[in-house]
Amino acid sequence: MSWVWLVPVLPLVGALVNGLFGRHISKRWVGWIGCSSIGLALIVSLGVLLDLLARPAGQQLFIQPLFDWMLGAQVAFQVDPLSALMIIVVSGVALLIHIYSIGYMSADSDYSRFFSWLNLFTFSMLLLVLADNFLLLFVGWELVGFCSYLLIGFWFRRPAAARAAKKAFIVNRIGDWGFLIGIFLIYVTFNSFDYQTVFSQAPGALVPGGALVTAITLLLFAGAVGKSAQIPLYVWLPDAMEGPTPVSALIHAATMVTAGVYMVVRAHALYALAPVSLELVAIIGAVTALIAATIALVHNDLKRVLAYSTISQLGYMFLAAGVGAYSAAIFHLMGNAFMKALLFLAAGSVMHALSGETDMRLMGGLYPKLKTTARTFLIGALAMSGIPPLIGFFSKDLILSETFARGHPVLYFIGLLTAILTAFYLLRAAFLTFFGRSRVRKELEPQVHESPPVMLWPLRGLAALSVLGGAVWISGTNFTPLEGFLRPVFADLPLKPEAVPAALGEGSLLIISVLAALVGIAIAWYLYLTRPSAADALARTFRPVYTLLRHKYWLDELYGALFVRPGIRLARFLATVFELRLLDGLVNGVGGLIDRSGGLLRRIETGYVRQYAALFLLGALGVLAYLFLMR
Repeated sequence: MSWVWLVPVLPLVGALVNGLFGRHISKRWVGWIGCSSIGLALIVSLGVLLDLLARPAGQQLFIQPLFDWMLGAQVAFQVDPLSALMIIVVSGVALLIHIYSIGYMSADSDYSRFFSWLNLFTFSMLLLVLADNFLLLFVGWELVGFCSYLLIGFWFRRPAAARAAKKAFIVNRIGDWGFLIGIFLIYVTFNSFDYQTVFSQAPGALVPGGALVTAITLLLFAGAVGKSAQIPLYVWLPDAMEGPTPVSALIHAATMVTAGVYMVVRAHALYALAPVSLELVAIIGAVTALIAATIALVHNDLKRVLAYSTISQLGYMFLAAGVGAYSAAIFHLMGNAFMKALLFLAAGSVMHALSGETDMRLMGGLYPKLKTTARTFLIGALAMSGIPPLIGFFSKDLILSETFARGHPVLYFIGLLTAILTAFYLLRAAFLTFFGRSRVRKELEPQVHESPPVMLWPLRGLAALSVLGGAVWISGTNFTPLEGFLRPVFADLPLKPEAVPAALGEGSLLIISVLAALVGIAIAWYLYLTRPSAADALARTFRPVYTLLRHKYWLDELYGALFVRPGIRLARFLATVFELRLLDGLVNGVGGLIDRSGGLLRRIETGYVRQYAALFLLGALGVLAYLFLMR
């Protein structure tokens, strides 16, 4: 356990070595350094987990202080079941993505810069989840935002990539502004940033449901809304697809976007005292899940469909956290890390075969040439759809059943409708990409080929995790090792409430969940394999709805009209009128006045003694005249 500091430090060392010396060594060594630093961090993480499991449940908390910092805070790492699980998920998924990147980025001229930043991204997330106080959490929080800016704009010579990076950075600053104020409120209230101090004193220092705890939790949640791409700040995440596909996989699976969910779960002791905040978390999560799923129905860019899927699945996690099902939220976070990394890397494999193409209308019929990619993508799509016995079935069914059991039937039905849409758009993507007639451009047809083994083995590994990961939580039985493992983290919460009496039992809810997924898959099968013309006819019939979804509810346009264009006009006014004319005019006017005054004085300073004597005499006479007149 005392070696836990190596978990974030090892990726940081890899980032520094590749960043400083990567251009002077071979790509092979760059890849080895980048991957081995994450691999060693994973080994240490597994050792930390084993050490934690060997301890009694009441002693599964270890804090390792490194050094004093500021405002009474320390740079210290906290190990408990939640942080132990997170570092394994982050380092494990990051390792597979790093290995995949060896093949995917092999032809890029900035290979060492990519691995350096990817290592730094992983370090930032590991720092975030291991922090034992809000101040250190904020450092990791901002670092993942900074790294996302670097990696989304990795191909910065492309205008679209540069714009996407700036958009992600600016939108996240909006949420982070509220997040930082929330942290300041915590410090003012508790005179500490330390988790243990804040959470232990919260019941006595804060009035349950009071204005202060509600303000703190809502401000913290504002940061989560930005970081985890929820309504209304989700608009940056689809544009983030301009970065390399491994970056998309890492952002969506195990780093930045999961930070908000982790923070809410970590701060559950505060949210338990703020029922209004919890209700808002659940509502925003459910609405975001539904809205993002509807947008994904009609988009044709493969990566953007997966991006909206991420937004939707994050909504599920916030729904679970908002109804108090924190273990379910973390279980879905873990499952989503496997499934979403798998889907993105499989999409990258398709792009690798098609020279970067992402438009599904220019794909189709790829299964015979990309069998491993197609099979693993299908596993990820079916798992995310909630088909048993894949991991997504257990985690999504758990969220839906917990939502219903805890007395939120409306949110349950929103989640159920989202499940139908999820199955539809993911299988639509699979069918359009791999099956049916080929729509690949003729010049690309001869070169379509499967990816190299270094890219396929991570796909197989993630597919195995998506198939077998449900074993950590078997819904409907008493065999729930993950819930039992996480229980010490939530020991301060009241016991789980009994299910709300209803006509629908747990078994019925499970059957309904599976049927919802099958309905979505059946509709996708019919529209895109059995009768492809029906999809176009449906779009024509519901043209207004289709247009609304294609334009993403015109939210980007609304933000452009309300904030972006007025902001640009204000910036231009300040730059051209206020600064150049007013400020520069004022400064130049003062300078001109001084210059003209100096010109007058230069005429007096002639250097002739006779003139100085005459002026002295005139001055003396003036003084005498003044004194005489004043008598």
